Amino acid sequence: MAIPRVLVLRAPGTNCDHETKFAFEQAGGSADRVHINRLLENPSLASEYQILCIPGGFSYGDDVAAGRILANQMRNHLSETMHQFKADGKLMLGICNGFQVLIKSGVLLDDDDSGEPATLTWNDHGRYEDRWVYLKVNPETPCIFLQGIEQMYLPIAHAEGKFVTRDEQVFDSLSQSGQFALHYVNSDGSAAEGFPANPNGAQSNIAGACDASGRVLGLMPHPERFLDPLQHPRWTCEGLQDEGDGLAIFRNAVQFFA
Repeated sequence: MAIPRVLVLRAPGTNCDHETKFAFEQAGGSADRVHINRLLENPSLASEYQILCIPGGFSYGDDVAAGRILANQMRNHLSETMHQFKADGKLMLGICNGFQVLIKSGVLLDDDDSGEPATLTWNDHGRYEDRWVYLKVNPETPCIFLQGIEQMYLPIAHAEGKFVTRDEQVFDSLSQSGQFALHYVNSDGSAAEGFPANPNGAQSNIAGACDASGRVLGLMPHPERFLDPLQHPRWTCEGLQDEGDGLAIFRNAVQFFA
């Protein structure tokens, strides 16, 4: 199998880049942590990689809004590079803060005449929320990262994770195309009915969304924080799994280039 190269893009305030690099390497890829300044200096650097991932954290301290400054850098200086990366059939992943960046930069969902079609805003209760959540994959999604996965149990840690679309028309369009890839659910797999199963009040319990091609995914939960079965919060009570639920996401990305 060819070993894809992964660009883990970090910025001041990013704090999950080492874990994300490790996750891709555990899945069989070759990953490099690259500072945003290096990419701004040499945008052609992206062409050396098959997967680009923006990890979680608090890029630029989440000043202005979560992910907004890094998103503006990408929008104003790397837009052509990012869209070429997509056009070349490569994969892009945004985790938590990375999801916020992909949404607000226009990389995940293309802007139209009315601006950004969706955003991630403050949790309904107005606080930072750190807990484990149950997730269900939309069986109609074209998302490469989620193929073969039905349900997951992953941690979330964010203050601005509430996904909302601009209007009902945008919601219907994204829903019909299967782009709402991941939903918060109850432990039995039924639809979440508010907090805490839906930790932020996201519209239609949306925890992750992809582009129309299925090659760009953003999600609020942290798959890189549950790779080893010992990371499960109740492994001593429930026994060990074969592996953490999050590893499959990274393995799907690596195996896409097999």
